[in-house]
Amino acid sequence: MQFEDLDDAVREARSLLHTSYVPCGNWSLGQICRHLTLVQNPSVDGYPAWMSLFAFLRPAMRKFLLPKLRRPDSPRGIRTSSMFVPPDETDDAEEVDAFARSVDRFRAHSGEYAPHPAFGRMSRSEIEEIHTLHAAHHLRFLKPNE
Repeated sequence: MQFEDLDDAVREARSLLHTSYVPCGNWSLGQICRHLTLVQNPSVDGYPAWMSLFAFLRPAMRKFLLPKLRRPDSPRGIRTSSMFVPPDETDDAEEVDAFARSVDRFRAHSGEYAPHPAFGRMSRSEIEEIHTLHAAHHLRFLKPNE
């Protein structure tokens, strides 16, 4: 699954909410949307300082990890910080709406985005690409009901 931009990701989430879905991974639609929101919002608000402790690894991450993330079969099972793990119980509709609001907020931001913990400072288009790839990675684990 690939999206052109974050609007495509929101449309896919809304479509899955409408048609219902079969999870092929560990998280529901609500959990995925909460995770996407939790990861995306710090681009505007800033990430915790501890996430920059390994900033010296960013050039290597850009060189080796970023190309893998750009593939449609991006790697599975990459651990995330506990602050980005969604709770077990979420409401799909509420979280899809929250994700859509997060995308609107991300787009409306007029300043620089916070440096990405793994890839450092990125342009608007680059950071949107990262979030778009991230959304596609997670939403691919939900199959629409026929």
